[in-house]
Formats: sequence, structure tokens, C-alpha cells
Amino acid sequence: MAQHMNFHITGESENMRTVAESGAHRIEIDEPRSLGGNDSAPDPLTTMLGSLAGCENVVANFAAKELDFDLQGISFDISGEIDPRGMQGVEGVRPYFQTVTLHAKVKTSESDERIQELKRLTDERCPVFTTLQAAGVELNTSWEKA
Repeated sequence: MAQHMNFHITGESENMRTVAESGAHRIEIDEPRSLGGNDSAPDPLTTMLGSLAGCENVVANFAAKELDFDLQGISFDISGEIDPRGMQGVEGVRPYFQTVTLHAKVKTSESDERIQELKRLTDERCPVFTTLQAAGVELNTSWEKA
């Protein structure tokens, strides 16, 4: 029988700002002033890229244990590109990322070959990465030794 994990948040919004809660944790999201927000928190798409970094890190740690991989830490540099016309309702322009570029620097004593194996397993198993992949987002990723 399959096991399932459930996720739940509640949120209150005013103008462009949303404060979401999940248990004892709080997530704040806003837009920059140029888009009508107060720039009091990251925007939703930047938050999504942060979720990608967090998810890749968690899954990499799971996979490292399986591989008996010396994972001392990972730093991420992630950027995404979107055509804002999609959010503005222009037909034929998708309202989500066209491309996401992820560069990871892995703190480890392991070889580059082992780093690439960890990357492969992480990308295959990361729910945020695979959600972007399923949406047809062009994912440009590289992992290297720090």
C-alpha cells in the first residue's frame, strides 16, 4: 500500500502581500513596488526557486546516505526566466518559467563522477524539480565540487 504525505497551509492576503502558515511556520510573500506590492517579502516565483534549493538539498541528503556519500553541504545559485506577458493574459504565452538555471557547489571529498551520480538521483527524486520538469520548463543544471 502506498504511503502519502500531506501538506497544508492557510493564508491571509491583503493587496499583493500574503502571509501563509504551516503549523508553527510562517511564509511571507509580496511583490516589488513596481508590480503594486510593498516589497516586504520575496515574490512568489523567487519563493518557488527557494523551494527548489531546499528540496534539492533535502533529497541530496537522503540520496547521500544511500550512496555513503561524504556530503558536507551544498550551495545553490538558481535563476529563472519568465515572460511576464503570460501573467498578463497574452494568449499563447505560458504564465510560468520558460527556463530555470541551477548551479550547485558541493562540499565533499568525493570525485566528480560521484557528484554527478548524486545530482542524477537528486534531480530524479526532487518533487519541486520534477514538477518543473513535467511542466516543460527548460532546466539547465550543473553540479561541481566546491
